[in-house]
Amino acid sequence: MLQIPLIVVGVFLIALLVNAIKILKEYERGVIFTLGRFTGIKGPGLIIVIPVIQQMSRVDLRTIVLDVPKQDVISRDNVSVKVNAVVYFRIVDPAKAIIQVANPFEATSQLAQTTLRSVLGQHELDEMLSQREKLNADVQKILDDSTDIWGIKVSHVEIKHVDLDESMIRAMAQQAEAERSRRAKVIHADGEKQAAAALVQAARELGADPRAIQLRYLQTLTGLSTQGTTTIVFPLPMDLISPLLKASTGGSDTSR
Repeated sequence: MLQIPLIVVGVFLIALLVNAIKILKEYERGVIFTLGRFTGIKGPGLIIVIPVIQQMSRVDLRTIVLDVPKQDVISRDNVSVKVNAVVYFRIVDPAKAIIQVANPFEATSQLAQTTLRSVLGQHELDEMLSQREKLNADVQKILDDSTDIWGIKVSHVEIKHVDLDESMIRAMAQQAEAERSRRAKVIHADGEKQAAAALVQAARELGADPRAIQLRYLQTLTGLSTQGTTTIVFPLPMDLISPLLKASTGGSDTSR
């Protein structure tokens, strides 16, 4: 008759021992509460938790990838866009993550959503599209500072998509086309300006010596002579024939 109680006690003790033994992986920690009070952090490896008297909460220390759902954001220039992001964070203080906040993952997700809307709402649309790295750093810093009391470290934030409606996409395409047209006109005007300056400089150099003008004139005639049998009427400048006239006049005076 005594064997049955002994067997029951033995089974009970074995069950308590099995329940008391906990194995924590390398990336896990156990937050221990003794009679409801925090008494320490254990792990990794084999630990003993006294049944009934002690309770343990497991905490994963690995980096968590949190996908922030699309948020409706109104930019500073009153443009409505949808923005989503991804947040990388991990628990660095298991005690704070268990004691200070009920659900650290949900709390971080909600905080990331509100912070994303708040930060992006302070910038114009062009800044959202062109200064992505700066906005990522701003959101990451605010999140990291806010979650520090929860024992959470936000290591990186990445804005993935900034979605615009069709009307805004068409307006931006028209703006880009107008900007390209403006640049083309500016480049063309700069080219005309440089060409005019080069022509003025060439005219000055040619005007410095009349013989240069005559050589240029003869070179032009040579070029025209190779263009087939087309008859070309070319004016003869007085500067070219004035030396001949002077020579002719001087010769007639000498003969008299």
